Amino acid sequence: MAASQPSVTFDTPKSVKALAAELPSHDNSINPIYTFQETPNIVNDEAISAEDGTLPTIDFSLLISTNPEERSKAIQDLGRACQDWGFFMLINHGVPESLFKAIMDGSAEFFDLPEEEKMQFKGKGILDPINYGSLRVGNVSFWRDFLKVFLHPQFHSINKPPGFSETSFEFGKELRRIVSEILRGISKSLGLEEDYLHKELNLENGQQIMAVNLYPPCPKPELALGLPPHSDYGLLNILITNGIAGLQVKHQGKWVKINPLPNSITVNIGDHIEIVSNGKYKSVMHRAVVNKENTRMSIATGHGPALDAVVSPAAPLLDPVNNPPIYKSLTYREYVELLRYGKLADGDKAFLNQLRI
Repeated sequence: MAASQPSVTFDTPKSVKALAAELPSHDNSINPIYTFQETPNIVNDEAISAEDGTLPTIDFSLLISTNPEERSKAIQDLGRACQDWGFFMLINHGVPESLFKAIMDGSAEFFDLPEEEKMQFKGKGILDPINYGSLRVGNVSFWRDFLKVFLHPQFHSINKPPGFSETSFEFGKELRRIVSEILRGISKSLGLEEDYLHKELNLENGQQIMAVNLYPPCPKPELALGLPPHSDYGLLNILITNGIAGLQVKHQGKWVKINPLPNSITVNIGDHIEIVSNGKYKSVMHRAVVNKENTRMSIATGHGPALDAVVSPAAPLLDPVNNPPIYKSLTYREYVELLRYGKLADGDKAFLNQLRI
């Protein structure tokens, strides 16, 4: 990446939660470091305006149905959702609602810990298995605190609050079950063998990273962002929330506000599905906005190949004349390590585009 591009760092002097708590109730100002309006390489849209929209819905029970016609229809719907939106709502997924509540409650307890206790989990880089902090791109900070934990292939967890480790383990296991079946459906929808992605990308040792995000009420939500526009690296990202909206998706050139269905899971494809599909399915830009009244919490769990897996356009999809490869091959580790040099700062999938042949 060019040296002039903004750097990405994961620490600020004080958490956003602590900063928000210190603001007087009558104070409608925020520190200028959280203001994005004069940073056109991060946000090119006017404030945070967006239209209401509805994502495609995929019924997981039909995706794993033993009825061939039901499953075939679900796989076709999945392929269309990946091609048209890059996002979809997953229903009838079988994850107990009680597990969603437990992981949300435990996450809220973590963010309620004293600052000095949370700072024990501060990491230094993108591949640290446990990392607490907030995000800064160049000179702009974002209205979000996060805790990132690697759940697979090696399970890591924090030792507080009580029970969080056990809940995280069960949560990760349930999501891997779902992701495994979705990726079989995506493989099939592309015309590949069902287990193509599992075998080629060594998904038995695939990376699973849970990012717990806290977006406190913001006095000036029109000036700040929770997360800048970005696409997700990896294969699939799974998102659940505490019911407060904030996700916006770029669709057909416009920002769309997403309101999740009760007990649904929001799923989006990542950069590496775009590479494997040779551009047929594209990772999609999205961002997190904040509000003045409510604390928003989300848990985003990214699922990727094994770190040493080489990711390239799927050979069975390629044709020298009609569908030549448009992306170079790169190990997943190389891709992830290069993200620290400013992929989030560009806001236009610049690094993925640099892999174009």
